[in-house]
Amino acid sequence: EIKGKRGENLRAFAEAARASRDLAVLRTDVDLRLDLAAARRRQPDSKRLMAILSELRMQNLLKTVSASVRESSAEYSAVTEEAEWRAFLDALRRRPRFALDTETDSLRPRDADIVGLSFSWEAGRAHYIPLKGPAGTKLLDRSEVLKGLRPILEDPGVAKIGQNIKFDMLVLRRAEVELRGIEFDTMVAGYILNPGAKGHNIDVLAMEYLQYRKFRTEEVIGSGRNQITMDIVPLETVAKYACEDADIAWRLYEVLSEEIEKEGLGRLFREVEMPLVEVLADMEWTGVAVDVEALRKMSSELGGMMAELEEEIYRTAGEKFNVNSPQQLRDILYGKLGLEPPKKTRKTKALSTDAEALETLAAAHPLPKLVLEYRSLAKLKGTYVDALPEAIHPATGRIHASFNQTQTATGRLSSSEPNIQNIPVKSDLGRGIRAAFRAGEAGWKILSADYSQIELRMLAHYSGDEALLKAFADGEDIHAAVAARLFGVPPSKVTRQQRAKAKAVNFGIIYGQTAFGLARELNIGNSEAQEIIDAYFAGHPKVGECLRGIVASALDTGRVETILGRRRFVPELKSTDHATRKLGERLAVNTVFQGSAADLIKKAMVEIRSDLKGRRKDGKPWRARMIMQIHDELVFEVPVEEVEELKALAKDRMEKAIEMKVPLVVDIGVGDTWLDAK
Repeated sequence: EIKGKRGENLRAFAEAARASRDLAVLRTDVDLRLDLAAARRRQPDSKRLMAILSELRMQNLLKTVSASVRESSAEYSAVTEEAEWRAFLDALRRRPRFALDTETDSLRPRDADIVGLSFSWEAGRAHYIPLKGPAGTKLLDRSEVLKGLRPILEDPGVAKIGQNIKFDMLVLRRAEVELRGIEFDTMVAGYILNPGAKGHNIDVLAMEYLQYRKFRTEEVIGSGRNQITMDIVPLETVAKYACEDADIAWRLYEVLSEEIEKEGLGRLFREVEMPLVEVLADMEWTGVAVDVEALRKMSSELGGMMAELEEEIYRTAGEKFNVNSPQQLRDILYGKLGLEPPKKTRKTKALSTDAEALETLAAAHPLPKLVLEYRSLAKLKGTYVDALPEAIHPATGRIHASFNQTQTATGRLSSSEPNIQNIPVKSDLGRGIRAAFRAGEAGWKILSADYSQIELRMLAHYSGDEALLKAFADGEDIHAAVAARLFGVPPSKVTRQQRAKAKAVNFGIIYGQTAFGLARELNIGNSEAQEIIDAYFAGHPKVGECLRGIVASALDTGRVETILGRRRFVPELKSTDHATRKLGERLAVNTVFQGSAADLIKKAMVEIRSDLKGRRKDGKPWRARMIMQIHDELVFEVPVEEVEELKALAKDRMEKAIEMKVPLVVDIGVGDTWLDAK
């Protein structure tokens, strides 16, 4: 009786409709045997329950169950009486290893006073020794506590475990205690096991590996405007929080140490990543000196250049407007000037004024290019020239950037507060910033040791491509050598333009660059760019085989591995979305080469630091110190009399850190400033 399309569908799919109705009907004729006694409410098996909830990603239920377990199972104590302190210290002295954690009144180690220390060597049990607290808090004598702990904390034969233990090392160093015997950092362990995870903080690791919800820091000290410092938190609260930190670090150690060995990552963890923690702690503690006057002068010059650009922007636009306002710029570009929009932003659907859009629009009008120049100067001035002097510590007169070991999925280090790894190097202005970095001691020099074309050497090593291997073995200019094959000319006849194209292809191969991307970079047509790429693979067939092999292996195993066995999972390769799969291919290839380069320099850093802790050839202790790591470059501060010996040492250690099919080459430079050394 039903007319139209609906009726046609019902008649065509009548069987399916009836089956759907049957599925929706509750059956009341089933013989159910109900054991009422088994349905009685009882305490759950928390461990099994949390494992199930974790597997099913039922995070809210997991937090609830975990919190109830936490409240009922832990034995935490604050040590405030002399007798308790003596008993604790006696027990600690007998431990071959333990987890520790410091509570501080600041997150900046150079400014942080210790509020208290917590220790654990047994799951579910921990002790907190308060050194500061609100008025009326019963405390032990700070100097006596540190005096009692110092021999244990400084004993390299007693293994120390912690979460982000580099922070504890620096805080204790400020209190004149050298933490030695660093065995296990749970944050680094979590990172090694899954570098692509969203986070490696102790809260995330506890939930992931222990199905345990920790007290969050904001639950203790608040957040935003209402945030307080740990030294004014009541003892009962801070003791519970601190003990839990040490307890969970110990429990994570028990789980993660086994997991690392099971996954075959033990050697990378023990020989590279854990020793690197101490290398980075030394670098952060030492810091780097900058010439404030040079930066102020540069800031003034940049301000003048920006003012001139603003006036030119106004003249080109035909009116004054706020160059920093995307809306006002949008009105000028797409409204007044009527430029054809290149794209729309995904989220807001508003006409874009980002760098990519402005670069496209620059072909049609001079204004977008001027705005890009203005933004470049503004970023340089705000991010570096004006910010670097503000980052100088008043007590040391140096900048103490943080070097982050667990933030990139490829294994590379990053830096923050401030980020000194992204200082531009190609422009004169960027190089001017490097000129402000100088030796902080009279009569000292800056020494730079930089791997030459390390990722291309990794490509030659992995692919075994004969042409690349020969070029590197013979010490040829690799870009000129590739250009000669690409364009069918002798190396001596390669033009500057041909070499530039070969260089773009060489590096583009590693980063999965498309013909479209190469065309944009070289300002050539897509077809010419594709011809260049095709010619490259025709001349280097093993490179193509290598790249395809990396992707195929990653598809099969779900991950890629670097030269020292570092792993990265690449779930993007299994995506149903074409663009995401292509991204996965680029990530897989890039991680192998960039991650292997990271392995190489990390291993070299560990070995050089070990050497610098020893003695020179004349028996005197080294005074030179490593102060920065910038991707493939190590930067040192060195007395003049140690320069030649350090040059030889750094070159030898870096070039022999890992045996490869191609020779490694390290360029060494020395000067009064970082720029001079480059």
